Amino acid sequence: MAQVRADNNFNGVYWVIEDGQEKVATSNLAPGKKVYGERTVFLNGIEYRIWDPFRSKLAAAILNGLKFFPFKEGSRVLYLGASTGTTVSHVSDIVGAKGIVFAVEFSPRVANEFIDRCVKFRKNIVTIVEDARKPENYVGVFGKVDVVYCDIAQPDQTEIAIKNCRMFLRKDGVLMLVIKSRSIDVVKEPTKVFEEEEEKLRANGFEILQKIELAPFDKDHALIVSKKLF
Repeated sequence: MAQVRADNNFNGVYWVIEDGQEKVATSNLAPGKKVYGERTVFLNGIEYRIWDPFRSKLAAAILNGLKFFPFKEGSRVLYLGASTGTTVSHVSDIVGAKGIVFAVEFSPRVANEFIDRCVKFRKNIVTIVEDARKPENYVGVFGKVDVVYCDIAQPDQTEIAIKNCRMFLRKDGVLMLVIKSRSIDVVKEPTKVFEEEEEKLRANGFEILQKIELAPFDKDHALIVSKKLF
């Protein structure tokens, strides 16, 4: 019989135990609705969504030893690279009805799929169809955010994240930056790329809190967690 326990360190994160295996999960903010075909489990009257680490880099980071988890109920999040909503939906679960996720997606086609799969069932997500290189054009973002999460496959992904943080991230807020090394340099060793992107963050006023490589879930990817000091 399945069991569930709350993670003592990560607000809104749960572990579903089945057949001796623990799987990371969140409590579904939109009961009965799935976003990406994820499996759901009902325990003690609550529906939990199993969080697939092969589909979500944030879940992969949790399983690979993430220590700094800035999301909690009521958090304000700017999410760059929403895609069709896999990770956004779990962040939405965590921040709950009192929180808000400003989700930026460049492709209108993908954004429409995101809205149909996810947003129309969740009142705490604001969809922004815009180029993340131009945060000054965002309509709908108000006030400062607690977390910027960036998952964009572009050579200048770190610069894009920094620009958004300068506009919207509060001082001492957290940037979670997914580094896709092959999007930056297909020849250079991924570890070298990760180091160079860390240095860019430091040079722009960020304190590096942790770097987690995401293999075996995502090859040549890392998540860098940093704090904005300015």
